[in-house]
Amino acid sequence: MKTTPSSSLLPFAFVLLMSLHSIASADAHENFLQCLLQNSDNSTTSISKVIYTQNNSSYSSILDFTIQNRRFLTAATPKPQVIVKPLQVSHIQSVIFCSQLHGMQVRVRSGGHDYEGLSYISHVPYVVIDLINLRSISIDVEKTTAWIQAGATIGELYHKIADTSGTLGFPAGVCPSVGVGGHFSGGGYGILLRKYGLAADHVVDAHLIDVKGRLLDRKSMGEDLFWAIRGGGGASFGVIVAWKVELVTVPSTVTVCSSLRSLKQNLTQLVHRWQFVADKFDEDLITGVFLSSVNASTGGNRTVIASFESVFLGGVDGAIPLMQKSFPELGLVEKECTETSWVRAVLHHARFPIEAPLDVLLNRSPVTKRFYKAKSDYVREPMPEIAFEGIFELFNEKEGGNAEIMLVPYGGKMSEIPESSIPFPHRAGNIYKMSPVVYWYEEGSETAERHINWIRKLHSFLTPFVSKNPRASYINYRDIDIGANKIRGYTSYKQASIWGRKYFRNNFDRLVVKTMVDPHNFFRNEQSIPSLSSWRKQKDD
Repeated sequence: MKTTPSSSLLPFAFVLLMSLHSIASADAHENFLQCLLQNSDNSTTSISKVIYTQNNSSYSSILDFTIQNRRFLTAATPKPQVIVKPLQVSHIQSVIFCSQLHGMQVRVRSGGHDYEGLSYISHVPYVVIDLINLRSISIDVEKTTAWIQAGATIGELYHKIADTSGTLGFPAGVCPSVGVGGHFSGGGYGILLRKYGLAADHVVDAHLIDVKGRLLDRKSMGEDLFWAIRGGGGASFGVIVAWKVELVTVPSTVTVCSSLRSLKQNLTQLVHRWQFVADKFDEDLITGVFLSSVNASTGGNRTVIASFESVFLGGVDGAIPLMQKSFPELGLVEKECTETSWVRAVLHHARFPIEAPLDVLLNRSPVTKRFYKAKSDYVREPMPEIAFEGIFELFNEKEGGNAEIMLVPYGGKMSEIPESSIPFPHRAGNIYKMSPVVYWYEEGSETAERHINWIRKLHSFLTPFVSKNPRASYINYRDIDIGANKIRGYTSYKQASIWGRKYFRNNFDRLVVKTMVDPHNFFRNEQSIPSLSSWRKQKDD
């Protein structure tokens, strides 16, 4: 006769099982910490001074400080067992060694702007390496180069450059709190895009700690790996601790122009026309468009405005004639323009007053944090007016009230650099990049779902008008909706190519260098390059 456990014993068995699991987890956690202490070079600073566990009073403030998206500041968000804020390379080497030994994943955070939080979130036991203490910047004016540690922000880099020279700049982004660690490894663009290309195009060396704990530079890592980390997402290959970049020349006078236009001022026709000329401007001139929904001045209804934001590398006397020649429909006038410096042009695009103290560039965390979800697309043929009319209708929906769309023109230097130069492939043939984002301020999963569904609806609406086969995206605007690796187990290269080709197009195949440098796929997340050898091993098993 078959016997079954008494129902009264089942809760006891469950509690016992969970207790044993908790004990095992606690033991594994303690063993990991002991491993860090025993395998760290304490010749300078003991690693014990930079380890923060969930029992530490500073744990939450350290974890939350550089999380930029409030979607990942909830109690339901997975939390790391340990945060390490290394002060030296040996601290990182110890974390890599002990994480492999004790089955922990590693997440590496520099600025905390990862759109899906993958630099500080995992669904399996993990440790966060927070690079905030590794942020030194050294500039060689004569050689026009800089070494920048990966924990520095773009704002800190710009501040250092401005302190050092009035005629040097760097072609990175305009959000000052973005960390250079992730920004450079995904490409990185800004107001110098059409003149000089991407930040990653100007990386000439790097220091990376690999899965074996070796500190490598360009020569010792080899050209294949060096190629991969400049646009292929550095977190797939190791921990990048510093970048060497070539700085670029900028004039002492730069002109910024802001032209606001509403639907009553033929906005739809202006944006439509902008598509035909923006990528053909002189390379010293860039004019981007910011579309947003605002309250109308009367009646309390919503309307749409476009801000045409221009930067010209020179004086206003050169900017106005170029705009009048290339885009006369805008009707740009001198009072809409201001002469300033390159670094203050960055301030302007970061939405600071142009006369603000440059120290605002040093602020690593925004005063107000928002919930948001973003996407990206590339436009290769001008969209018809009906497409913009459809976008504006979506803006009028409640969930679109705090949405924006940024249109960034290409052409210039971007059309001259080969697609295979670095993993970032989105070069010639693209008129502009489209980046929609929706913000909200109320907490709650239902509110989040409504707004995320709204931007997904917008993304679906845009399908006929954007790039195809594949529909391209920008890795620095990471979007899990386009595909993801398995959270547990191994992901085949074919499966990963679903999202990988959207970010990297044919360059995805060359990123197989991952197999040589991290054969067991230790450095992984939901959108990391997979290792072919790991997948084959799993298949054979």
